[in-house]
Amino acid sequence: MKLRIAIAGTRGIPNQYGGFEQFAQCLSKGLVERGHLVTVYNTHDHPYQNNEWNGVEIIHRRDLKYLGTAGQFIYDLNCIRHARKRKFDVLVILGYTSSSVWGKWFPKKTVIVTNMDGMEWKRSKYSKPVQFFLRYAEKLAIRFSHYHIADSVAVKQYLESKYGEPVRFISYGSEIPSVVDDSILLRYGLAKDQYYLLIARMEPENNIEVILDGVHKRNDGKKTIVVGNTENKFGRAMKLKFVNDPHIVFVGAIYDRASLDSLRANCLLYFHGHSVGGTNPSLLEAMSCGAVICAHDNEFNRWVLGEDAYWFNDAAGIAALVTDQNKNASMAMANLEKIRKNHSWKKIIDEYESIFLNAY
Repeated sequence: MKLRIAIAGTRGIPNQYGGFEQFAQCLSKGLVERGHLVTVYNTHDHPYQNNEWNGVEIIHRRDLKYLGTAGQFIYDLNCIRHARKRKFDVLVILGYTSSSVWGKWFPKKTVIVTNMDGMEWKRSKYSKPVQFFLRYAEKLAIRFSHYHIADSVAVKQYLESKYGEPVRFISYGSEIPSVVDDSILLRYGLAKDQYYLLIARMEPENNIEVILDGVHKRNDGKKTIVVGNTENKFGRAMKLKFVNDPHIVFVGAIYDRASLDSLRANCLLYFHGHSVGGTNPSLLEAMSCGAVICAHDNEFNRWVLGEDAYWFNDAAGIAALVTDQNKNASMAMANLEKIRKNHSWKKIIDEYESIFLNAY
């Protein structure tokens, strides 16, 4: 059966931002390859301005960024209003923060599938009133969606316990790169196994400051490469705090997957500090590259990695970290097997497609 499927809730594809954008890119391309008609909504000012990408229809809708957070709500409303006119069979909404309030305007004859993201109301960057709103938005997403997807078992259990509605667990996907181009190492003066790596959005709950405090105290002469857009308040604060440490290098945002894979594959240790949410895409991508991982100790990261990682809770834990070459190799191999077994894009697309087809 050929379905008309739309994907909303992201800034658009090809990915120039983050995890949901990468997900939309891989899911849409995979569904097109299976014969479905797929549309992805992009912001009006997305760097990619064509109306088609690898067989995926691209619809640009206005995003009033100058309004700040309010602009996100208007962008989502613009996408939903357009979707009402197109009469898609399925509308996949990635996240609920700025979309679920428009639930009464969701297309009536379209199956609504919402990826519930993580526990957004836990993010420390949000004030108490915003956290209250996010709990309300979460409730609306449950109410107005036909199918609810959680990307981690912990999130699934939380949602089912709170709302008494069935939630389907489907993880994020990743692929093991077939070739790794190491030329980017020359650009930053790096050598294999001689640097640490941190890739994250500059947000407090990603434990960036804890990690950098730890490597600063460790002071073992190895560079720590920090990949992420620092043009926000927290990012600027981190650059200022560590400006006098020559071993902590902020390189800004990098979206080229080949470059990121090379940095991951060649680092001595990959720091993953995410503490809120479900299965994090950047963690899976690090695992896919065979990186040895030191992760923040929480239920989300533990579910993905099991025992195949080093763990930290504070800066002292990072400063005191001792790695073992044999252990490193065994953990990396075990995590590669997890990607093959649990997180291949083929498996993820199979599971989403089964939901779409079973709805008809």
